[in-house]
Amino acid sequence: MALRTIRTEGDPVLHKISRPVKEMTPKIRTLIFDMLDTMYEAMGVGLAAPQVGILKRIVTIDIGEGPIVLINPEILETSGEQTGDEGCLSVPGMAGQVTRPDYVKVKALDENMNEVIYEGTELLARAFCHEIDHLDGKMYTELVEGDLHRVTYDEDEE
Repeated sequence: MALRTIRTEGDPVLHKISRPVKEMTPKIRTLIFDMLDTMYEAMGVGLAAPQVGILKRIVTIDIGEGPIVLINPEILETSGEQTGDEGCLSVPGMAGQVTRPDYVKVKALDENMNEVIYEGTELLARAFCHEIDHLDGKMYTELVEGDLHRVTYDEDEE
């Protein structure tokens, strides 16, 4: 597949609301594979379609347990709280403290348009919230407590 250009902060596409995916098409399937390739190449744990300039409700996530594809995701349930450093491929080299739920239950469609439900805690819960926010035009920088700081990423961080 192909690597896509990751849009960075300041690009207006990152603040727009994405449209639902109505059907799986060859173009959408290619987008999903390209998003996974792009996410892995950038050493991220998640990528939302708006980050590659496509306003579709598609998210890819891999926290080290294999890829998760979410189409038209909805958060069904959250609980608990975690505060930690969060970064974003669209804000390279920066991170900030963000409070998110510690548990998240998500309903979505998979790449075959079958309904799936995922439950995640810790990093996966954070990734679900962060990437779904992208679909609604929200950046994590709007939630940062305090200032952003420069970081050098290890392979496993977004």
